Amino acid sequence: MNERVFIEPQPSAETEAFWHAAGEGRFLVKRCTACGKAHWYPRSHCPFCASADTVWEEASGEGVIYSYSVMRRAKPPYVMAYVTLAEGPTMMTNIVDCDPDGLSIGDAVTLRFVTTAEGAALPMFAPKAAAGVVDPAEERP
Repeated sequence: MNERVFIEPQPSAETEAFWHAAGEGRFLVKRCTACGKAHWYPRSHCPFCASADTVWEEASGEGVIYSYSVMRRAKPPYVMAYVTLAEGPTMMTNIVDCDPDGLSIGDAVTLRFVTTAEGAALPMFAPKAAAGVVDPAEERP
């Protein structure tokens, strides 16, 4: 087996808008209108001030690697990482389209959508310096 298999997301009432937007090539984060802080993962109440006044906002899809680990025993190997988004939150994700040995903490990354076998779009990131990195909206029909 050479190809990674990604499981289909199971949207909940709190994440349905996120997954719908991802299918359209858009990346959303939640922001609290009470305290102004963006948060990840999507949820109805702010983890900072407990307000239910949260809204979806389109994110830039830009970030930096906070930490990462190469899963070398997996077939094929892959990279799990924490990426700090330009909007502030840090999310766990995969780094794709890269040489794992060439990654460093602090590297700039940009959003890539990877499609599951069932057709869902999963947000992942690729090094900004990687050849062929394009705007995620241009990748999806």
